[in-house]
Amino acid sequence: MSLFSELGLSQEIVSALTDLGYEKPTTIQEKAIPQILSSQDDLKAFAQTGTGKTAAFSLPIIEQIDSKNKNTQAIILSPTRELAIQIGKNIQEFSKNLKNIHITTVYGGASIDDQIRSLKKGSQIVVGTPGRTVDLIKRKLLKLSEIKWVVLDEADEMLNMGFKEDLDQVLKVTPKEKQTLLFSATFPREVDAIAKNYMHNPVEISAGKKNAGADKVSHEYYLVSERNRYPALKRLADVNPDIYGIVFCRTRRDTKNVAAKLIDDGYNADALHGDLSQAQRDIVMEKFRAKHLQLLIATDVAARGLDVNSLTHVINYKLPDQAENYTHRSGRTGRAGKEGISIALINNREKNALKPIEKKIGKKFIQKQVPNGREICENQLFKLIERVKDVEVNDQQIESYLESIDTQLKDISREDLIKKFVSIEFNKFLSYYEGADDLNGDDSKERRRSGDENFTRFYINLGKMDGLNPAKLMGLINENLSKRDVEIGQIEILKSFSFFEIDKAFADKVLQGFEHAEFGGRAVIVEITKKPKGGRSRSGKRGGFGGGRKSRGDSNRSGGGGYKGRSSSRGGKKGGFGGSKRNRR
Repeated sequence: MSLFSELGLSQEIVSALTDLGYEKPTTIQEKAIPQILSSQDDLKAFAQTGTGKTAAFSLPIIEQIDSKNKNTQAIILSPTRELAIQIGKNIQEFSKNLKNIHITTVYGGASIDDQIRSLKKGSQIVVGTPGRTVDLIKRKLLKLSEIKWVVLDEADEMLNMGFKEDLDQVLKVTPKEKQTLLFSATFPREVDAIAKNYMHNPVEISAGKKNAGADKVSHEYYLVSERNRYPALKRLADVNPDIYGIVFCRTRRDTKNVAAKLIDDGYNADALHGDLSQAQRDIVMEKFRAKHLQLLIATDVAARGLDVNSLTHVINYKLPDQAENYTHRSGRTGRAGKEGISIALINNREKNALKPIEKKIGKKFIQKQVPNGREICENQLFKLIERVKDVEVNDQQIESYLESIDTQLKDISREDLIKKFVSIEFNKFLSYYEGADDLNGDDSKERRRSGDENFTRFYINLGKMDGLNPAKLMGLINENLSKRDVEIGQIEILKSFSFFEIDKAFADKVLQGFEHAEFGGRAVIVEITKKPKGGRSRSGKRGGFGGGRKSRGDSNRSGGGGYKGRSSSRGGKKGGFGGSKRNRR
């Protein structure tokens, strides 16, 4: 592989890169830098997240910037504030040995006045988010009439986040004669549409296969039941004492719930979602980058543009709706030449969702077993020993205490002393995981066949003659419950009425939710009924009512959809790698 000096970059830039620790160009840098330096052709570049795209497009632009001209010559658009700030910082570092090159980063959630003052002083390179960039263009404070380069970084992410109109507005006010550089981790149809509309015969380069997963990321899945999804997450955290990763959820609600449970159970975790203010988001990200948090629980939208290179794991608490989003999730680990692991927690119904993802990333998922208590305790024990070996001793400070300590411990043998020392920390894990259940496998079908004692059985006055089927019933249940993450058990659709089972913890909420429900213009009656002896009833007769009086009260109703299981921690014990707060920093 060639060195940066052989790619056509000046000594000032190469020297800055050397100071920053850049030794050899990555594949995308090796391909993109000479292309941009030697040609004015537009460029479509595919590269995984974390493969050095920023240097790939910014270094050749810095090399060619006219430092005597203070007008804006390059506009770089990125999907999020965090990524824009990171790009701006990188360009400042790359150009530190060059005189009179100025960079301004513009983004929402910060003082626009400061950004305006910087622009008025003159900035050859402007890095910005689409929204703030359009705002400054409309105010006629950002002028792009002399633009030579337009960079669309993470173009697929910008389109996913709904910035198409903003991109259109920015591109329309740039000169016809310019070089447009489009960098993207995936190339969905929308990105190709942008290329067709705003690029002329672009050269296409790629570092790896389009839309595929990163080379250094392995992909694993764990098959668990819905009720064991959260306990399985805890075990994966516990078996990896040095875990530093992002847990992806599909909804804000799940993000908040999972983060709250982890925090309550003593883990170093926090949530990142759309309900946070920019100031709150900045605080969470500052803690995460400083590794004061080991687990960041996030939605796809909230995590876009995060620039963290040392993640060990990405955990898909729930798989995303689109396979492209999995590529983005998994690409956040295995960066900067390091290996990473992308994990999916799934149940039996979700196994088929792995196939299109495997096709997209060009890799197979490997099924793994949720670790048992013994594996976790062993990992934690030897991690503790490793920490003890590596701890630095301040002889001067501890020396005055040694005589007293020696007196108190003189009757304890070396072997017993080691046992006692280890047990101070280790006993918590031994106690927590003593007799721990096997969490592997999705037992939901078996549970529905047998009639689980953890479910309450309900009668509903709708059946086949009303057009009811299992899917419609599940939608009706979700529509009339204030909580949608409730597990549904056995369903039995009969001619004029039906039966269904719900996690017994939510029995009262079911009665409240159906208080004023309607289906097809007909009032719905739902009451608790006894479970038939010996399994499922085939007689079509209603069972007796046990406490079927409906409770009064208002309820919040949420939209319908498929049902999904509630994940909860069994036993109510706090523990895991943070159960004793031992990992707080």
